[in-house]
Amino acid sequence: MSTSSDQNVISAAPTSHEKLASWVEEVAALTKPDRVYWVDGSAEENDRLTAELVEAGTLVKLTDPNFPNSYAGFSDPKDVARVEERTFICSEKEEDAGFTNNWEDPTKMKSMLSGLFDGSMRGRTMYVIPFVMGPLNAEVPAYGVEITDSAYVVASMRIMAKIGNEVLRKMEAEDAFFVPALHSVGAPLEPGQEDVAWPCNEDKWIVHFPEERAIMSYGSGYGGNALLGKKCYSLRIASAMARDEGWLAEHMLILKLTSPQNKSYHIAAAFPSACGKTNLALLDPTIEGWKTETLGDDINWMRIGKDGELRGVNPEYGLFGVAPGTGWSTNPNAMRAISKGNNIFTNVALTDDGGVWWEGMTDEAPAHLTDWLGNDWTPESGRPAAHPNSRFCTPIDQVDMLSEDYYSPNGVKIDAILFGGRRKTTIPLVTEARSWTNGIFMGSTLSSETTAAAAGATGVIRRDPMAMLPFIGYNAGDYLNHWDKISNKLNPEQMPKIFLVNWFRRTADGGFAWPGFGDNSRVLKWAVERIEGIADARETIIGNVPTGESLDLAGLEGFTPADVEAAVAVNKDEWATEVEAIEEWYAKFGDALPASLRAELDGLKDRLNA
Repeated sequence: MSTSSDQNVISAAPTSHEKLASWVEEVAALTKPDRVYWVDGSAEENDRLTAELVEAGTLVKLTDPNFPNSYAGFSDPKDVARVEERTFICSEKEEDAGFTNNWEDPTKMKSMLSGLFDGSMRGRTMYVIPFVMGPLNAEVPAYGVEITDSAYVVASMRIMAKIGNEVLRKMEAEDAFFVPALHSVGAPLEPGQEDVAWPCNEDKWIVHFPEERAIMSYGSGYGGNALLGKKCYSLRIASAMARDEGWLAEHMLILKLTSPQNKSYHIAAAFPSACGKTNLALLDPTIEGWKTETLGDDINWMRIGKDGELRGVNPEYGLFGVAPGTGWSTNPNAMRAISKGNNIFTNVALTDDGGVWWEGMTDEAPAHLTDWLGNDWTPESGRPAAHPNSRFCTPIDQVDMLSEDYYSPNGVKIDAILFGGRRKTTIPLVTEARSWTNGIFMGSTLSSETTAAAAGATGVIRRDPMAMLPFIGYNAGDYLNHWDKISNKLNPEQMPKIFLVNWFRRTADGGFAWPGFGDNSRVLKWAVERIEGIADARETIIGNVPTGESLDLAGLEGFTPADVEAAVAVNKDEWATEVEAIEEWYAKFGDALPASLRAELDGLKDRLNA
């Protein structure tokens, strides 16, 4: 439903949810849009909005039959990624935000943002998007409402979450709580002013109010800055909710692994960016008789089940993946999902026959492309054709290997948790934690070496606890304490085993110590066999690693048990250096560091010096 008047729009809302209607009226009065439109989530609505976006120059409709019903968008070059330096956790007390977050006083921040939002939607349509994270038939559905002045956000949110009238009607029936998520690109239009293809503002703010469970985002039209169900709700706000309610909101994939004996296990895995998360979520195993299915590639909400088990749900309805490096040779399951169509690509390159391309999509680059900035490109151009953070936004139900368990409102029992970073040395291919607390220690010290793709020096160790560094919605020390406390609520017989993995370890001559990709299923098989108590392991100062003979190498030519031993070797000199770095890292937590993790570090030192 849309409404309009000669001045601005503040009209009766088409909903019986009084709190929602009141909030929409309040936002409309502040932002002063030309129209207010309540998103119904229908295919007809999507067709109309995408057609309008094509006419505006925001999207290009692809004509290549390999990408049916798909579009490509191209952002302002200054609006291409999450803006972590402008992302704030505005808790009532500064110490509740902790050292990993930017903080500002909530009252002061709201005052400043009110000034920015005042009239920010002038000349534009204000869209109201009711949405739900996870199953609508969950015991307590996780509702949100995003208000935005971007039709690109509406079209993308339709892929990433369940939106529209069905959600709104259930919200009304339950008079349900919802997370209010306000977004504006911050580009009001004066009468007669011509719009640009990608409106945004150089002044960007991504702000979370954890106590209020509220989000405000200004100035960016891109990705996680604008699709507020994504990192803003599903991790930053949800992690604060999880702390208060006794569950975990995590940056994790969920994978189902089934053995030849038809025994199934669910594995959750947390990896920082560029560490193989999507590839593992969509893994094709190389071991005969083993089968994988996916439940999600990015977010995992884990609640405690009736038997004291940890149960995981993916609250998202789509994949919002980094395009470069996703290809037919590296991730065919993702490519098959993408090739079914219904995608929105952002900042990829266009082919001459109306399709898209990015680095790594095929082994050979096309002879000519139009790059993400609109310039001619050939393989000799000496620059990437797609932006390094270009994206595909694809419905998850197009993934052939999607598990039926994805639709379960109560999720699946998590049998193992993997933490993994990108390290050339020190960290073995796989290590089984000595205990749940030792596993938290592994997650809390998770680290990667910076690469040439990141700003600054290469080879610098960056700590990323549980791969959540940019996404913890409260004090990181309290977050680790929360992980510690969860164990008290779990049935000891049902607790997941925790493993630390490192697909990126190098040999002395600089090559990779492990082939990776589909062969990572061999590591998962060993983890499952450790759960079953049938695989051999060797105890080290940091945990249990496979023996050379215990990793299944059948069909893996040129790789021997001796190579396994080398890939899992624990070097005491390297670990002496690592312990010093962990000391420096833990010092940043101050008094908020759990005593149990200090004890884990002390125990590691004792074993190192024994």
